[in-house]
Amino acid sequence: MKEYIFGERNGIHIIDLQKTLKLFREAARFVSEQSSNGKTILFLGTKRQAQEAIAEEANRCGMFYVNHRWLGGTLTNWATLQKSIKRLKTLKAMTEDGRMAQLSKKEAARLDREMKHLKQNLSGVENMSALPDAMFVIDSNAEAIAVREARRMGVPVVSIVDTNCDPDQVDWVVPGNDDALRAIKLFTSKISDAVIEGRHAYERSQIAQEKAATDAAAGAEDVVEYQDTSKYESYEKQEGDFVEPTAEPFAETVPESEPEPEPNNSVKGAAE
Repeated sequence: MKEYIFGERNGIHIIDLQKTLKLFREAARFVSEQSSNGKTILFLGTKRQAQEAIAEEANRCGMFYVNHRWLGGTLTNWATLQKSIKRLKTLKAMTEDGRMAQLSKKEAARLDREMKHLKQNLSGVENMSALPDAMFVIDSNAEAIAVREARRMGVPVVSIVDTNCDPDQVDWVVPGNDDALRAIKLFTSKISDAVIEGRHAYERSQIAQEKAATDAAAGAEDVVEYQDTSKYESYEKQEGDFVEPTAEPFAETVPESEPEPEPNNSVKGAAE
């Protein structure tokens, strides 16, 4: 982290805010591009200061989050996590349709405790059907297990990195204070804004593609397909049943009558 430290005062390292601003803009641009392509972002922050901000901003932008405890194998053992999510949905359905009330008090209490435990750890990823395309992490040092899993699964990580963290473990480094509540809220809200901006761009592109497809389909219906009938015409000619469309109908010719000879007046005068 030496390259991101501006100086030291009274044993406290001061981060260079100019580098923080530059790197944060690059990270926000990356997140926006991911969102504009329809990809998902997982918000992660299990520290007490970050729990509320992570849940609030992830819900605001419609993304997934983990803010209580990172379960080992969340990314690397995805099949097992899906079983736990399925179990949580089953318990919720039992509560909603009244099956839970039909059980004994002891059994209902046991299932209720199980549901609360699962909901506490999995409520933010309950509807996540596949691995996230990127992760936004508060304090990569505190979330070292999650960062290692993401690197192993090829998931890019955007993280707020303090002076006690290793920036080499993160793909998009944002040097900053990961302990102050105001700083966490500021970084998280701006990342959420980037996700919303990218989501709007994705929706506009989807609408444009649907409109283009509709226009293309309408244009294809208006085009009259040309059919070559020369083969059929030659066949009809061979059979003798084909009549040229330009031929005139046959008309019987009537011979013209010869005019009657006129009387010769000179011969008639001589006879008289």
